[in-house]
Amino acid sequence: MKRILVVNPGSTSTKVAIFNDEEVAYYEDIHHEPSDLDKLKTYEDRYEYHYQAIVNALESAGVTMQFDLVMGRGGLMKPMEGGVYKVNDQMLADVPLSIYTHPCNLGSVLAKKLAVKAGCEAYTADSGNVDEMLPEIHFTGSPLLPHHPIWHCLNQRAIARRYAKEIGKRYEELNLVVCHLGGGISVALHRHGKAIDVNNALDGQGTYSPERAGTLPAGDLIRLCYSGKFTQEELLKRISGRAGLTAHLGTNDMREVVRRIEAGDEKARVVTEGMFMQIGKQIVAEAAILQGAPDAILLTGGLVHSPFIVEHIKKYIGWLAPVKAYPGQDEMQALAENGLLVLRGELEVKEYK
Repeated sequence: MKRILVVNPGSTSTKVAIFNDEEVAYYEDIHHEPSDLDKLKTYEDRYEYHYQAIVNALESAGVTMQFDLVMGRGGLMKPMEGGVYKVNDQMLADVPLSIYTHPCNLGSVLAKKLAVKAGCEAYTADSGNVDEMLPEIHFTGSPLLPHHPIWHCLNQRAIARRYAKEIGKRYEELNLVVCHLGGGISVALHRHGKAIDVNNALDGQGTYSPERAGTLPAGDLIRLCYSGKFTQEELLKRISGRAGLTAHLGTNDMREVVRRIEAGDEKARVVTEGMFMQIGKQIVAEAAILQGAPDAILLTGGLVHSPFIVEHIKKYIGWLAPVKAYPGQDEMQALAENGLLVLRGELEVKEYK
């Protein structure tokens, strides 16, 4: 039996789990108070806060720090191919240099420190900046602003593999469009095991979402930047965090939004239907890159728990290909499965450079 520790730091909580082979032996979702997070001004502050929270949770549960390996959620560093990477010195050096402050950046660093404590190795898998796109997709209308993807690679790839297994095929045999629906929304075209087209779901590209702005009118955005009304930090928040449905409706809680719609709130209906239309348009557009219909369209992420949301999106995409919904996120299980494949010698470990 292989024992794997998995850590996944997020914006409001840190998920920690122990897997005995494929089975969950321990799970904790450590909640972080917003007032505590507001005090964390530096990378070192955030790292120490999350590390201590994990150690305290493990100690309180009486967990013995003996593992075969530790898997951490990958961060937003240099673009890389998908797969499993050993946490090396270069990765640890690059994490603090990332222009993004997303908590996922702490995953590899936390995994390494916990692995040292446990006397084993640390790895990451399918980070959010995995870039397997076609060379043509990187081009935009300005050489100053090439397209780089930021997306829910770990969950998307896990769901794609699960679907392939369910129909008795390999992921590498299929053409799939996978859409992750959460606080951010990413849509990727998976062609024979590679994500050849995907949006930047964090920094402003694609559909708007409960928390993110998606693609904005570039000229108006530039003029807003020079209006003197906002600081750089404030404007970045209006792209990711205080954007999308949050900006329009004052909430990122889709349950609340659906309640408003069902109660007759016309603004909530129109704004939300606009998001559904953009999601549908983005999914269908991938058929142009593929030059044909995909084998299936897979919907995943927290919002897929809502039949209301799934059915409204289906009406825009159901004519293109079969649609299957996988509610929630499989990130912890996906990390553990990748680690188990490494321990069994069934998966190549890549070197981060």
